Amino acid sequence: MIDGSRLKMVKGSQYNLSYRRRRDARTDYGKRKRLVLSGLPRLVVRPANKHVTVQVVEAKATGDLVLASAHSSELKKYAWKGAGGNVPAAYLTGRLAGYRAKSKGIEKAILDVGTRPVSTGSRLYAAMSGAVDSGMEIPHGDDTIPAKERLRGEHIAAYGKLLSEKPDLYQKRFATYLKHKLKPEEIPAHFDEVTEKIAHSFEKKA
Repeated sequence: MIDGSRLKMVKGSQYNLSYRRRRDARTDYGKRKRLVLSGLPRLVVRPANKHVTVQVVEAKATGDLVLASAHSSELKKYAWKGAGGNVPAAYLTGRLAGYRAKSKGIEKAILDVGTRPVSTGSRLYAAMSGAVDSGMEIPHGDDTIPAKERLRGEHIAAYGKLLSEKPDLYQKRFATYLKHKLKPEEIPAHFDEVTEKIAHSFEKKA
């Protein structure tokens, strides 16, 4: 049992209780301040297990204002049959968000990856790559852009080809793809088709 008489309230200018979101590792306020001071809208990429969300956000005194956004579930409108949370889907979602931003006159942004550790070839950089290919200007190093082969899902196709020699495991691992009549080996070509459909849909609006 805790003796309340021995507890002391911590006081003084040397003690600062961090913001709740910082304590929960949801917001890096130092990084956020630098992004806001850039004067550019932020390209916010938030990947989850099955989906990816990409938003173009502007900081306001009253909170963040979403200027344009896209969710990987929307890719179905462009006949995407693949998963919604992988690298190709992240690229396509970023491209869709980029086109929507540009249609509203937003030409530039700065990448905001939040507090997540980021590695080259990740979904976060795949989404940024999609936004860049839409025509947006986003500062980045060339080494952060995932290889075109990875964006197209060639690594998934190669894995599918390898597992095709083991029918039971192949069916289990790619059940979702096969349910939509898409073989994993066909993902790169399917990716190209969907990319073209997204681009074409905005060309018609221009």
